[in-house]
Amino acid sequence: MPLSAAARALAARCLATANEAARRMARGDFEHLPGYAGLPDDMKDVEIAATVRHGVRTFLRQAADAAREPAGPGPAVEEPEALFRERAAQRAAEGMPLDLLLRSHLRGAAVLWEVLREHTRPGEEAALVELSGALLRAQEHTVAAVTRAYLDEHAALAGGHRARRRALVRDLLAGMVPADPAALAPLGRHGSVSVLVLPAVPPGRGEGAEEGEETHDPVAVRRAAHRLQAALDRTAGSDVLTLFDERGGHALLPGPLRDGDALARRLADACGVAELHCAVAEADGPGGIAAAARTAAEVLRIARACGRPAGLHRLDDVLLEYQLSRPGESSARIRALLDGAADRPDLLGTVRAHLAQGRSRRATAHRLGVHPNTVDNRLARFTALTGLDPTTDRGAALTLAALLLRDTDGAAPATPA
Repeated sequence: MPLSAAARALAARCLATANEAARRMARGDFEHLPGYAGLPDDMKDVEIAATVRHGVRTFLRQAADAAREPAGPGPAVEEPEALFRERAAQRAAEGMPLDLLLRSHLRGAAVLWEVLREHTRPGEEAALVELSGALLRAQEHTVAAVTRAYLDEHAALAGGHRARRRALVRDLLAGMVPADPAALAPLGRHGSVSVLVLPAVPPGRGEGAEEGEETHDPVAVRRAAHRLQAALDRTAGSDVLTLFDERGGHALLPGPLRDGDALARRLADACGVAELHCAVAEADGPGGIAAAARTAAEVLRIARACGRPAGLHRLDDVLLEYQLSRPGESSARIRALLDGAADRPDLLGTVRAHLAQGRSRRATAHRLGVHPNTVDNRLARFTALTGLDPTTDRGAALTLAALLLRDTDGAAPATPA
């Protein structure tokens, strides 16, 4: 937008006061901004003052030199933005809040307008209006450029921070403990660490999937992981170290986990499901995290395999089942006991439910939605095919061991990549 001769003359007259105006902003007007007084003196006296001086001088010089038909977008749009972007990225790296940075630019524009007004002579009111419009247009471009540069740098820093945290979790799950104690600061000073293992994220079917089809849409996984992270952070009261992908996840919570049932409900809500199986094991310190993660993964698989109710599972909850599922010399023969019913999922499902319901035929029938006599008939058929009688103590123990060994055969604890 072209400027009149009167507007250019007013800008030229104010140009001589640019240094004074910059000092006035950096060591006067800006001091009233929340958080500005706590900034280092060298930052205020050197970097911020130089940036303000550059912006003021550039705007006034471009306005004073503005031709009737400018080729560019107007005063103070192009040239000062390079320095503003550089300083904005620097402020992001130094941790200055974005609102303080933007307030300083807005306050600077207000002070510059006051300088223009103070030097306006009678009869130059129209020139002041012209320069005010140019200043507002320039400020619009400056704020946009500064915000974009700050957020880009902040995103890059946050991405690097998240990558370092994920790498730390991978190392700890692999049994590699960093030599630098500072790297372990996210684990807190409790000494012990609660290692939480979660199933696939998000559990169940993705949006738009057909019935029975399980999907792992990357966007859905990221959204579910974000919700899980938020739930864990609220529980711990700090940023929890996590590692999630479509195959499952781990979370390292400082100290012992107190209210596990409440956490399981929060995590289920975060995943958008009614029930969620997860497991936790406690490590004495960073060096025990890998072993605790393996134990928690085993506990989770066993709890699901033997039909335990959803929630947070610990080793004490499945002590017998855990021991029965350990491979040994007799494992192959025990697994083979189920071969006769391997092609009868209805019988195996009934036996699982029967064991999970404490061998109560009525509770089993209610869970399966069938008549108690149907449960009796299926159990009898299972016994005829396998030789195992799950209604007796010994038969139930052998059946449970066979089911666990078959369900966990060859399964290794999943560690997200």
